[in-house]
Amino acid sequence: MSSLEPSTDFFSGKERETLSPSGGAELCHIGAIDIGTNSTHLLVAAVDPLLHTFSIELAEKSTTRLGERDPDSGSLTELAMARVSETLQRFKDLAESYKVEQLVITATSAVREAPNGRVFLDQIKAQLGLEVDLISGSEEARLIYLGVLSGMSFGENPHVLLDIGGGSTELILADGRDARALTSTRIGAVRLQRDFVRQDPLPSSRLDFLKTFIRGSLEPAVEKIRRRLQPEETPIMVATSGTALALGALIASEADNPPLKLHGYKVSQESLDHLVERLVKLTPEQRCKLTSLSDRRAEIIVPGALILQATMHMLEMDELVLSERALREGLIFDWMMRKGFLKDRFRFQSSIRERTVLHQSHRFAVDLTRAERVAKHSLSLYEGGLGFLHNDKGSGRELLWAAAMLHACGQHINRSSYHKHSWYLIRHGELLGYSHFEHLMVAAIARYHRRSLPKKRHEAWQLLPKREHRRIVSEMAMLLRLATSIDRRPEPVVDSISVKLNRKELIFELQPEKGQNLSLEKWSLMNCSNIVEDILGLDMKVVIN
Repeated sequence: MSSLEPSTDFFSGKERETLSPSGGAELCHIGAIDIGTNSTHLLVAAVDPLLHTFSIELAEKSTTRLGERDPDSGSLTELAMARVSETLQRFKDLAESYKVEQLVITATSAVREAPNGRVFLDQIKAQLGLEVDLISGSEEARLIYLGVLSGMSFGENPHVLLDIGGGSTELILADGRDARALTSTRIGAVRLQRDFVRQDPLPSSRLDFLKTFIRGSLEPAVEKIRRRLQPEETPIMVATSGTALALGALIASEADNPPLKLHGYKVSQESLDHLVERLVKLTPEQRCKLTSLSDRRAEIIVPGALILQATMHMLEMDELVLSERALREGLIFDWMMRKGFLKDRFRFQSSIRERTVLHQSHRFAVDLTRAERVAKHSLSLYEGGLGFLHNDKGSGRELLWAAAMLHACGQHINRSSYHKHSWYLIRHGELLGYSHFEHLMVAAIARYHRRSLPKKRHEAWQLLPKREHRRIVSEMAMLLRLATSIDRRPEPVVDSISVKLNRKELIFELQPEKGQNLSLEKWSLMNCSNIVEDILGLDMKVVIN
């Protein structure tokens, strides 16, 4: 992804005015329902027509077990169809309470493969007045791709997306521009549990047979992915939906600092192998006692885990990234494209980080004009201070921009100690396109832009175990501290700031706006001299041009 310039202006001036807290674009609400093999899900999203993005306002799930079909005929059972119909009526009522403009509903493999699947959809239309789209495996894969794309920055790298459902597994090769390969394989957590698990835990011979069956089933999809990859490309693996998130939650629960959200969390092949080795030896009752596993998920987690493990090994992936967005979010994204809210999918993807930061800025009533001013000064110091103010190689630049845009969001709670409130809001908020640790780093940079420096007892510091992450936070927070020190007044008075090193002295040059006196800004900037001397061992001088 290209770096953001100090004068980044993705949106027009008119759009930015409308995005100011005093304006605000009118949101429209869209509902999406996914009738799956194991569960039926509802998602209600608020679509922002100016940011061309959406946020989740409601997510509901009901374990409807539609995949429990008649063993002889393969038809959907009356009991399972009744569970789905009752759930759809409840979801319809919920969606109407949010005044959704449209309810988009899809059914996947369980309905797709059942002899009476279409009859069931006709019943839903007659009884509930709901139109359900029966989608193919490749269309399901395409929608999953759009869902992941809506919440994760692909940059220039190809990504292998894996979605393990109840009845099918979708494997996709894609980048930020398009999907290169869309595959759907008829293996899923519920299907394998139903067809292969007669004894739980599985005897070693049966377990080996199941592993062989999974690898054989996945082979065509894996080969298709390999053929579409260029020899020099190294893809990033992303796993999404219930099975992957449940496994990720189990692994994360044993970490020293478990994440608040699984979106963007990285899982190594080694940690997954260790977990699978444990799971296959446990009874269903023992698995139910594990943190984050529901009774139903505990029943089907082993087959799902074996699919995930096999895919990682077959594609020789050392780690994967978790995504909380998938099919349902893809339905919203697809609706936005069809309605003209998104005319260019790649343009949306390439600006996803900026969009999510601007969305959070608007949400917490940040003064965008001042925030952009601080971001501009921060990036000017970043460009001019390489080698003496910081030694960053580029990874901290976008984190600095995001923290500068959001550093004052804590004032939405209280102006007193607002930097601590900013850390809390950023950490608990949604920053799409950022990894788990990048998210924590943005929050920490905002936390340490004023008052005390990082201390070992601070939670914001403890959550960053890697020395490299702490170095980036320390350096970027220093730049943000300096930039905010010259933004003391509501109106713009500093046109630009530059910095240079003269032996052991930092010389800051302030260029005033026409006719402005910068004595207050000079005094404020010099108040940072003690911290600069403590951290960098350098003296400071401020010159007004």
